[in-house]
Amino acid sequence: MTPVLAAATAQAGDSATLIGGRTLPEFAWFVVGLLILTAAAAIIQYRHGMRLGAQMFTGVLRAALQLAIIAVLLRGILSVPWTVVFFVALMLTTASLTSMGRLKGMPFAKPAVLLGVVAGGSISVAGVFALHLVDWTTQNLIAIAGILIGNAMTAATLSGRAFRESAVTQRAEVEAWFSLGATPQAAYREIAQRAARNAVIPAIDQTRATGMVTLPGAFVGALFGGASPAEAAMFQLVVLVGILLVQAICTTTVTTVLARNPRLIMDSE
Repeated sequence: MTPVLAAATAQAGDSATLIGGRTLPEFAWFVVGLLILTAAAAIIQYRHGMRLGAQMFTGVLRAALQLAIIAVLLRGILSVPWTVVFFVALMLTTASLTSMGRLKGMPFAKPAVLLGVVAGGSISVAGVFALHLVDWTTQNLIAIAGILIGNAMTAATLSGRAFRESAVTQRAEVEAWFSLGATPQAAYREIAQRAARNAVIPAIDQTRATGMVTLPGAFVGALFGGASPAEAAMFQLVVLVGILLVQAICTTTVTTVLARNPRLIMDSE
């Protein structure tokens, strides 16, 4: 059961094509098309007062640069399998730093995110292969690790933000707990539980909607990579269950560490 990465890598090595299987004019139009769609999204956001246009364009540019680098790295990684360990470590590092940036200034955010992302990503990826849910290949490891670590990053950010927002709005309640001599864990317990719960709900909804409402990327990618519909469905189920596990581990870890903060969280944090 090989995901789309195998096909994409084979395509990248095809000397008969210029850029990603496209001629230069086709590639130029590809870039223009992406810019048009990004601009449309930015305009819609701007008209509703969200002012996220710059972040959208920089996000797309960053994604393009990172994917270009990854495409080059994958050619070497797939030819020297043991280097995949460094690649997974790079993904864990990047995911952790990205989430930390979203929670900048928040007490205990750095250790919370680092522990949550590394624990969630490592345990869930190891579980998938230890239970032989997919074949042990370099391609599958990269695909599974990339998807699950990415979801760990999202879970860390969502749970951290939810924790901060609730801690600020319920500051009087937390202060009352502290005045009664409660430990930080007791004072922040309800906030931590709610933050972890809210961060996991989108993954549960995605799992419920898969198939009838959406066709997720792993399923479509596996089909494009040559897998049968049944194999693609099985691969997608592995991904969905892995996402639930990684987010459960990550959100509980992040909120547990954040709840060790012995002081009140201010609006500016």
